[in-house]
Parts: sequence; structure tokens; C-alpha cells
Amino acid sequence: MLQYDDLTRPERAVWDAFPEGRLVDLRTGVAEEDDPGEGQDWGAGRTVRAEVLVALLLGANATQRGAVAALGLAGARIAGRLDLAGADIAHTVHLASCRLDETVSIRDSATRTIRMTDCHVYDIDARMARIEGRLDLRRTTLRGGRLALTNAHVSGELILNGATLESGGTWALFAGGLSVEGAVFCRDGFRSRGGLRLLGAQLSGGLIMPGARLENPHGEAILAEHATATAVELTDGFGATGAVCLRGMHITNRLTLNGAALGEPGGSLDCSRMQAGEIDLTPRTAPPGGVDLRGARVEVLRDNEAVRAAVVRLEGLTYTSLHAQDAAPRGPVGVERRVAWIRGSPGYSPQPYEQLAGWYRLMGHDDDARLVLLEKQRHRRGTLRPLNRLRGHVFDATVGYGYRPWRAGSWLLLLSLIGTLVFGAHTPIPNKEGEGPPFSALAYTLDLLIPIGGFGQRGAWHWENDGVMWLSYALIAAGWLLTTAVVAGVTRSLNKN
Repeated sequence: MLQYDDLTRPERAVWDAFPEGRLVDLRTGVAEEDDPGEGQDWGAGRTVRAEVLVALLLGANATQRGAVAALGLAGARIAGRLDLAGADIAHTVHLASCRLDETVSIRDSATRTIRMTDCHVYDIDARMARIEGRLDLRRTTLRGGRLALTNAHVSGELILNGATLESGGTWALFAGGLSVEGAVFCRDGFRSRGGLRLLGAQLSGGLIMPGARLENPHGEAILAEHATATAVELTDGFGATGAVCLRGMHITNRLTLNGAALGEPGGSLDCSRMQAGEIDLTPRTAPPGGVDLRGARVEVLRDNEAVRAAVVRLEGLTYTSLHAQDAAPRGPVGVERRVAWIRGSPGYSPQPYEQLAGWYRLMGHDDDARLVLLEKQRHRRGTLRPLNRLRGHVFDATVGYGYRPWRAGSWLLLLSLIGTLVFGAHTPIPNKEGEGPPFSALAYTLDLLIPIGGFGQRGAWHWENDGVMWLSYALIAAGWLLTTAVVAGVTRSLNKN
């Protein structure tokens, strides 16, 4: 049981100020002397025992009428473990430029706003805590532990602006199941050595991280699988050494990586199965491990050349609108570059081609849509067996898989010209003297090329010249081949369009 007479001078100052909510400031005003990073050398005149603060927050000093009790302390070294686990704390806490030698624990507690600004702390355990207000840790440094917020609830904002989390393990922020009704702010120079684990977190106000730097080279820099947020901003030089995993995340508004630097070794971006109103994939540098958009559903997708040059997995991605920041003169971006974007995805999948073609049709670019579908068939051809691959080459050369039917007409004109010139330079022999129509080189050629119907020429004449005879056989075979290709190609074209 603490006795007032046993308190040191700074402890009595805190004790006396608590009922009125006054701030006790032990700082000297000299920056070098007030640096909490060197606070281990602060003497008795700036040291307060953690048990004194715990006693106050648990009601040791009665509240005065007409005042709101609160704990306010600046420039102090807090000795011992600040253990408030399981407590019901009715007062706000404000610690500024303090050094806390051991763990701060509010695990399974109910408390008001907690502000720990410009402090040095070993680690903070706030698992399952209920904070009615803000948790403000701006410019605070965690020296070797981690910030644990598993299944915690914060009714206001979680503010980590300018904070530094120097974890000694894999995770600097361990916050699976965290619920924050406000936003999570990690800007103004936020740094993390260790990943941010946000599995299943509910971030109603979004995750705001412009310019943040995260380091976890052997794991995930961010792991927010199946989390929900209104917006996620990884912008303005945001950088991550390690994977950024947002798999299955639900973002009601926008995910943006505009200006992010994701080119660190081992970096990758996983947005597979994500649902978002808009995804802005316009980083300054793309992750060398590629971008995974498989199964994602998004209304608006924006990208740039940096992302398109990376390996982007697109199987199952659906979007309503597609835009490029570095737009080509024709519009969104040249169709050839979009096809190359799909071809850069590992393996073959028809869905990305169908999705892109559907978007071009929606935009009224039917020619571009047909080109995309043609490229789909060419990509598929590489996965077939040799015989089917050969047949695919024939369909491509003749009618462009049904998306270039005019090619068959070009072949027919060319073969008709060759046949007319060759047959016109030679004299055929009638099958029956005095019977049949007069010989016409053009009509005879068309009779050979068109397998259905005819002009009565093919059955009325024959050749003794072997070269001319073999040409007639070749034209008959070409006619059947072209007819089969046209029928198959046109059928496919009608089915797809």
C-alpha cells in the first residue's frame, strides 16, 4: 500500500496534479537532455515508479469535485512495469517524452484515450483492450518488443504518425482482429522493422500510410488478409522490403499505390480475391515478385507502365472500367500493349482475354475486341498438341480464327488469279468431243476452288500436262481447306460476337 510520505518529489507532484488533470512536466528544455532515448541516465529527480501511476489510475487519489481527473506526465523515466491488465480505467492518459523501462500492459482493459507521444517504450500489450477514444502513439519508439492489438477495439483513431516500431521478431504490429472505428494513420515518417499483421482487421476509417517504410525481408511487410477498410493509401514513396499481402481484403472505396516504391528485393503485391471500388496500381517502381490480381473484383482499375512491365497474374480478375495513367494517343492504352499485359501473366487462361474484349466492346471498340479474341486463340494454340496446333495455324492464316474473315477472300482472289493465268496459257482436252460449254480459264478455276455447285467446267475438260494437272488438284484441295476454315471461323465469330 503506497503512502504519500513514501513518495519522491516528482511522484508527489504527479499525485497532487492527478485529481485536477494537470500535466507534470519534468523536462529541462534542453533537447539533448530531454531525449527519452537516453532516458536510462535520468536520475531520481526525473524518475517515477510505474506502481504510482497504476495506483492513481485505479482510484488511489479521490477525484476532486469540479475537475476531471487525468494522468499527465512529460519528460519522466517510468521505472518498472506499467501493468493495467484487466483494469477498468476511467481516466485519460497522456505521457509525453517519457522513457518506460518495461512493458506497458492494458491487456483486456477498458480505458479512455491514451496518448504516448515522443516516448521510448520497450513494448505495448493491448490485446483485447477496449479504448473509448484514441490510441495516439505519434513519434513514439518501441525499442525491441511489439505493439500487440489482437482483437482490440478502438472507438477513435489509431495514430502512429512518425512512430518507429523496432521489433526483435517477425511482427512489429500484431493486430489480428483489430477493430478501429476511426482511421489508422501511419504517416509523417512512420518506420517499422518487422511486419504489420492485420489479419481480419476492421478499419472503418481506412489505413493511411503515405511515405511509410516497412522492413520484413523474410516475410510479409503487411499481412491484411480478409481485412476490411474504407480505403488503403500506400502512396507518396511508401516502401516495403517484403511482401504486401492484401489477399481477400474488402475495400469499399479505394486502394491506391500511387508513387509507391515497391522495387525492393523480395517484394511482391498480393491482391488476389480482393473486392474494391477502385484499385490504383500506379507505383513508382513495381515489385520484382510481381502482382497477383487473381479472382479480384473491382469497379475501376488503374495502372501504369511500371506495373504492366511486371509479372501480373490476371486469372479471374473482373473490372467494369480500365484506365492507364500513361495513356496512349488512341485512348486508354493501345490494344497491343494490353494484349502483351495479358501474355505476361504466367500460363494460359481464357478469362483475362474475354474480360478485356468485353470491356473494349463496352467502350464501342469492336475491332479491338476482335483482336483481343484473336490473340486469345493464338495464345491457346501454344498449349495444344502438334496436330491441333497445325490446324490452328491454318485457321489463323486463312480466316484469323473467324475474326479476320476477309483473309479467305484474299486467298480466293490470289488462287483464282494464279489458276486463270496458268489455265489460260494451256489448252485442255475435252472429255467428250462436241459436248459441254466452251472452256473458260476463270470459270474452270472457280469450279475447282468452290466445292459446292459449279459452272460445268471441271467435268468437261482434263489435262495431259502433268504440271497443270497437279495445279488443278492443288486448287481442289485448297478449295476444301478454305471452305472448311471459313465455315469453322465464321461459326466461331458468330458464337463469340
